[in-house]
Amino acid sequence: MTLEAPPPFHALDEGAALRALVEGTATEIGEDFFISLVKSLSEALRTDGAMVTEYLEEKRHLRALAFLMDGEWVPDYEFDITNTPCEAVITESRLLHVPENLLAMYPVDNDLREAGLVSYLGVPLQDVDGHILGHMAVVDRRRMPADPKAIALFRIFAARAAAEMRRLRAEGEVRQREEKVRRLLDSAMDAILELDPNLCVTQVNSAAEKVFGCEAPDLLGRNFLELLSRESGERLLHHVKEIDAFPEGLRSTWIPGGLAAVRVGGTCFQAEATLSRFEVKRRPHHTLILRNVEDRLAAERRIHNLEDQTEYLREELKALHNFEEIIGRSPALVSVLRDVEQVAETDSTVLILGETGVGKELIARAIHEASARRNKPLVKVNCAAVPANLIESEFFGHEAGAFTGATRRREGRFALADKGSIFLDEVGELPLDLQAKLLRVLQEGEFEPVGSSITRKVDARILAATNRDLGQAVKQGAFREDLYYRLHVFPILIPPLRERREDIPLLSEAFARRFARRMGKPFAGLSLECIRALSAYDWPGNVRELENVIERALITSRDGRLKWDRALPEAGATRREPPARIPEASQIPATDILTEDDLRALERKNLIAALEQTGWKVSGPEGAAALLGMNPSTLTSRLKALGIRRPA
Repeated sequence: MTLEAPPPFHALDEGAALRALVEGTATEIGEDFFISLVKSLSEALRTDGAMVTEYLEEKRHLRALAFLMDGEWVPDYEFDITNTPCEAVITESRLLHVPENLLAMYPVDNDLREAGLVSYLGVPLQDVDGHILGHMAVVDRRRMPADPKAIALFRIFAARAAAEMRRLRAEGEVRQREEKVRRLLDSAMDAILELDPNLCVTQVNSAAEKVFGCEAPDLLGRNFLELLSRESGERLLHHVKEIDAFPEGLRSTWIPGGLAAVRVGGTCFQAEATLSRFEVKRRPHHTLILRNVEDRLAAERRIHNLEDQTEYLREELKALHNFEEIIGRSPALVSVLRDVEQVAETDSTVLILGETGVGKELIARAIHEASARRNKPLVKVNCAAVPANLIESEFFGHEAGAFTGATRRREGRFALADKGSIFLDEVGELPLDLQAKLLRVLQEGEFEPVGSSITRKVDARILAATNRDLGQAVKQGAFREDLYYRLHVFPILIPPLRERREDIPLLSEAFARRFARRMGKPFAGLSLECIRALSAYDWPGNVRELENVIERALITSRDGRLKWDRALPEAGATRREPPARIPEASQIPATDILTEDDLRALERKNLIAALEQTGWKVSGPEGAAALLGMNPSTLTSRLKALGIRRPA
């Protein structure tokens, strides 16, 4: 007589089952954990089969992490949950118990039919936010009666399975984040090194391996001070101590001057460097980021060694100073631009002097654009154009009702220029009472709007311009002496056009092409005769007058040829003979249009003529440089660039 096996849940010993669960899973993780869990579950509940699965949401599949059936492990088991008892467990997030007639309820489930299963008990495994991670189930070929103790024990096993699945998922996310961080670091062009409290290297990225010329194991564990020059090592230690005293969240710094680092092979390289501090288990660590600037420094050295002075000036004006609107290459203009370069990087007040029409506003704009305030506004005030009774309001603003017509509050020009620059054109025209208030802004950086008793602070750089002799105005009592000296911190004198005639061809060409584009008319270039005529005139209106003359000539032009009969000033205008530097037309290669080669030929003949006149003496009070109004070093560079040598 064969004894029938006891049904599921028969003679359930809860204590023994829990001990088996704890003992079987205490030392296991991952796949081994689920195998031990499923085995303990099947033995405790006395079922034919038990499984733990993970849910593949995009496919609506369950994949077994461990599946035990009739004492045998079923590998690689995966199935679609549609029309299975597991579907309700997953989609409705609830425990499902089918004590009998399982095939009648799910007739299309071939796996149930082939195994001859009769009963089922399943429960979802969920994340802390309720998201379905998978499910746990037991199945049997016998009837599985409802038993509260068994279901409670089943839930305990399920909770343990869900906890392990959450741990594995969190661990996977951590690994994924670590991999992303690793890829991020390795994709960086800069060398990144992690240093421990003793400044020993604990981690490096791929760029660090390349820049130091070795593999990571050769760097790890080394004291980073061994990879720096002595001076740079002391600088790094200083900054480490400095940021250690910074408040939390601000422990980072740029290391001025960078660091001189030493490769494993012994060669040195210069690097820009940033340093930051963080803590791991209350122990300080540091991140050092290095950027190799050797290639950049080499390129800069090549630039500084360029022998062609003209090419150097063009690149310098365009790339470094952003003076595209300032046209010319005369020594007088180059000297002005050198002054602009020197003063731009400061916040000093600048007084721009020069005749009407020389381009004082362009110089002010160039100073602003080359300064650290370039991203803030440059506010312009024409002191001569604002009515005297409104100029204080124009400068400092006013409150509503401050005077008749002030219907609303208005910001003044100084408030608009805060953190930027303000250009006071024709500053010599300011009334005396307003000069005192302007002096206060220069000295204290504060003012009161008209109709207000509230003092406002302002940080605006003052750029002033005038065509008047302010020193003479001070003597006459028309200008405050204290304001004069406040404005006269860094004077820049812009020479009139008649003192830089070398720039007339370039200016004329630029103006003509600009107006031609604007009018949609052709322009065939300037003839040599035209250049001679323009250069012979004194231009009392300076660049502005030249611009107007070129525009008039282009308006009446035909077939791209400028007409000068109505454009140039008529009789009575001040004219003079071409200066000695301008050669006769017969000395220039025969051509109707002035080309770059023609300009070089003009310059070459001018320089040779000056040298012959001074006996080929370059410097000194009677040298060619003094005769031409040039710096001796500039003249020497031009002679070399043009291949001019003293005859044997």
